[in-house]
Amino acid sequence: MTSSQTNPDPSQTNQAPDAAQIAAEERRSGWRTIRRVAPYLWPETRRDLRVRVVLAMLTLVLAKVVTMLTPFLYKYAVDTLSGEASDLLLGAVGLTVAYGMARLFMNGFNQLRDALFAAVAQQALRRLALETFTHIHRLSLRYHITRKTGGLSRIIERGVKGVEFLLRFLLFSVGPLALELMLTSLVLFLWFDVWYLAVIVLTIAAYVQFTFKVTEWRVKLRREMNKQDTDANQKAIDSLLNFETVKYFGAEAREARRYDISMAGYEQAALKTSYSLAFLNFGQALLINGGLVAVMVMAAMGVQRGELTVGDFVMVNAYMIQITMPLNFLGTVYREIRQALVDMGEMFDLLEQPAEVTDKPGAKDIDIRGGEVRLDNVAFGYDPARPILKGVSLTAGAGQNVAIVGPSGSGKSTIGRLLFRFYDVSGGSLSIDGQDVRDITQDSLHKAVGVVPQDTVLFNDTIRYNIEYGREGASEEEIIEASKSAQIHDFITSLPEGYDTMVGERGLKLSGGEKQRVGIARTLLKNPPILLLDEATSALDTETEQEIQGALARAAEGRTVLMIAHRLSTVADADLIVVLQDGEIVERGTHSDLLARDGRYASLWRRQQAEEAA
Repeated sequence: MTSSQTNPDPSQTNQAPDAAQIAAEERRSGWRTIRRVAPYLWPETRRDLRVRVVLAMLTLVLAKVVTMLTPFLYKYAVDTLSGEASDLLLGAVGLTVAYGMARLFMNGFNQLRDALFAAVAQQALRRLALETFTHIHRLSLRYHITRKTGGLSRIIERGVKGVEFLLRFLLFSVGPLALELMLTSLVLFLWFDVWYLAVIVLTIAAYVQFTFKVTEWRVKLRREMNKQDTDANQKAIDSLLNFETVKYFGAEAREARRYDISMAGYEQAALKTSYSLAFLNFGQALLINGGLVAVMVMAAMGVQRGELTVGDFVMVNAYMIQITMPLNFLGTVYREIRQALVDMGEMFDLLEQPAEVTDKPGAKDIDIRGGEVRLDNVAFGYDPARPILKGVSLTAGAGQNVAIVGPSGSGKSTIGRLLFRFYDVSGGSLSIDGQDVRDITQDSLHKAVGVVPQDTVLFNDTIRYNIEYGREGASEEEIIEASKSAQIHDFITSLPEGYDTMVGERGLKLSGGEKQRVGIARTLLKNPPILLLDEATSALDTETEQEIQGALARAAEGRTVLMIAHRLSTVADADLIVVLQDGEIVERGTHSDLLARDGRYASLWRRQQAEEAA
């Protein structure tokens, strides 16, 4: 071993952590999320939505103009009533009506702005939700096996909900608020003097700094609360999905304790969040009211000195209220924006999770000429340190029925997962009709391969929906024909609601054999040229298994079949039987050939026959 291998360049080892740290800081700051969301404000492909954004911004500007003029109407009305101003054209009553109309227009422009922008926000929410949902389905089986479904659904739910809020308030709160504060400060400076401006600037600066610092502290508390919420939700979903197991072991109290422990963690985090919110609100009120009182005292002293009118005093009060209201709003908006950034940041972390299996650039659809499946020196391991398949070579000719048998852990089901390309081989190649599965599109591959797994999982919908899932848009006659071939039609028609019978979550309203038949019917409707039977009957009783075998035999007609099996009695009629042992093929041949050889297969056969006889 060379020194370069044992002593890597320090500059190289330091670069990766620095880059990772920068990326992490960017995620925490929220700039990555803002950059990802910003394009949804101006959708390139939707001119109608861009027009809405422009109109919304126009109404926003009009609302701000009216907002800045309103206090002047209030001032002149008061001065007219107090006799400190000459009679104006509108008079005191007219000015009061104008003041009311100005406030009405201000509110009307704001409502029109929200109505115009609603379609932009909802379209963005829909696009992001669809993008996230689609991406999750693109992620590898490895990711879904290791990810907790409950926590995943919570991340998506919170992230999507933050989309509309973030878009709306980024556009209509932060920028307009800054504009309003600047215009108000400018008016007070020009109409009164620099000291009013100084007090306002100091108040705003102190308020913003206090709000941001405390909110950043609260974001950490909120992250912990989200973590506890996700954990509690995951435990609840996991427990409900395993309802029968909980009952079998009388573990209701145990599950309740686990859930309560998670909720206790959530409770503590939520309390800290509530306490910190009370501290933030009081601190904001103290700063705002301090600035308000200071400015009003200055104005009152000006009135006493005769430098200002009562109307000026009222106008200063009106402008200060116009400042304090959005400042209060800023505290809320900033908190919510930071929270939305946290929630959406988790969702974008999910979106940036790379897909392990992807189509090559320019990949073509598979061209099925007969359906020959060939494994050439295939090597694979879920963990590189623990190989599962070690140089497996196997050919299933077009229309052949090839069985793969062997003890648990020998790699049988792994071959099926590689065929469907849930994973890519680590070494060697797997091809169909001479086409490496890595060179063809996944969509066309998935259409060409039908799978009947050991445990068919059904959607919580009707029997018709679950069978039609094999081929969207199939006719009623085709669904019935597939059901008859799977020997499930008579059972379905005997039900009160027939094909419209709801099967329950994961198909729990049906027996194991009934679910398997529905799964077979679904695969028959798909009509794939290659059929993978992954221990399709191993979880069934012997009588049900024999009934299902007839349906499987019909399903296999005219197709290339790879049959992964544990029970050897189900594969005796296969054209070729391959025996796997520790990831390697140790025997291959027909049933009679392998029995005559008196090797590993014959030993397994005798053992299973003895177990069934007992």
